[in-house]
Amino acid sequence: MLKVLKFGGTSVGTIDSLRNVKNIVESLESPAIVVVSALGGLTDRLIATAKSASEGKEDYVDEMKIIRKRHYDIIEALIPDDRRDGVLSIVNSLLDMLEERYKGLTLIRILPERTLAEVVSFGERMSSVIVAGMLENATHHDSLGIIKTEKWFNRNIADRALTDSLIREEFKLPLMRHAVAGGFISTDKDTGEITNLGRGGSDYTAALIAAALDADLLEIWTDVDGFLTADPRVIGDAAIIPEMSFIESMELCSFGAKVIYPPTIYPVFHKNIPIKILNTFNPAAPGTYISDNVPDKGKPRGVSSLNNTSMITMCGPLTSNVAEINSRAYNAMARNGISVFLVAQPSVEKSFSIAMPQMDGEKALKQLRLEFSPEIQNGELTAIDKTDDLSVIAVVGEGIKQVKKLGPDIVKELQGASVDVKAISDGASDTTIAVVVSSAKVKEGLTLIHSLCFPK
Repeated sequence: MLKVLKFGGTSVGTIDSLRNVKNIVESLESPAIVVVSALGGLTDRLIATAKSASEGKEDYVDEMKIIRKRHYDIIEALIPDDRRDGVLSIVNSLLDMLEERYKGLTLIRILPERTLAEVVSFGERMSSVIVAGMLENATHHDSLGIIKTEKWFNRNIADRALTDSLIREEFKLPLMRHAVAGGFISTDKDTGEITNLGRGGSDYTAALIAAALDADLLEIWTDVDGFLTADPRVIGDAAIIPEMSFIESMELCSFGAKVIYPPTIYPVFHKNIPIKILNTFNPAAPGTYISDNVPDKGKPRGVSSLNNTSMITMCGPLTSNVAEINSRAYNAMARNGISVFLVAQPSVEKSFSIAMPQMDGEKALKQLRLEFSPEIQNGELTAIDKTDDLSVIAVVGEGIKQVKKLGPDIVKELQGASVDVKAISDGASDTTIAVVVSSAKVKEGLTLIHSLCFPK
């Protein structure tokens, strides 16, 4: 059975957590591919130091002492004597290169995108070398030579065909030893410059490798026991979700559950390779198993929420033409890079609402007024207004339409507790029912909806 295991920053953040990683990997029955993030918190530190250096400040000297000591302490504690010098040599070389980049930034007083990408890459380049040296019977593989990107609308995206080919060439099957690679980091296929895969990049690296090799399972090791029916910081009795579908996991994360970043799992989703979410700090926990073959469809699986939301409501006769107004509103948002959380039916008749991140609210309002200016002039739209400080609460479960009257019951429950429902999206999706409420009422709303969907 071929497994790909991804360990995030918290999992490789300390000596104790790395010992857990070592025990987990070395307890496997057969060799696996291990993808690791940078040491917990290091990426943010690398970025902050780069920005400071580009302003001409020389505090990078003290920062480098802290970064060096952290890596040296881990190497001293975890790398066996016969491998320590080799690991130290590589890590020292990378640390020296990093310090040189910082020194250069203090001289040029600017921070080019490609330099920042290189600076950030040192985190995974060092952590992967350390983890490979820590494990018995493991080899290190440089992701910079395997994961290739290309420019697409000024973004770096993975060149799937080339990357798949390089992955299959790099990791010869069957594996004879554990193979360790850094997540997140990549290089441009044309220039060879260091790039990265962006937010959720380490998950994406692991998914790319799993998909290219037709792995049997992708394990994502993090600092939670798996997906829960709600945020445990809000709902104290939230329970682990033992099984869920790919679509359910993506919907929950899209609406605020920060377990995985949805785009990163597309490669394994398309190959129907299951994912298991597990806790590095509690490896005995069963975790959450994500696949396409999930029992008990047609019931709520989890509840999540998105804060810092704006909702724009359009009123007037034109809103009765749902197809036209929906299409034009979505296209206007897409052309301007604005993500739309949901289309909702507000309480006001002859109206249409869309919700988006609050930081994009003013821009969205301007674009919609521009898009529909003829209709505003001729009276087909009487108003386009924005409301801020809102939250979206989503109930997710494949086949949720089969749950009779769930949408109306949610509204009734909230309104009975004086939680005003600004809008509801009920029926547009077979997987999600969402309501928009004031951010001041989101915790109360989550508690009420969770109790309704998961009665004790």
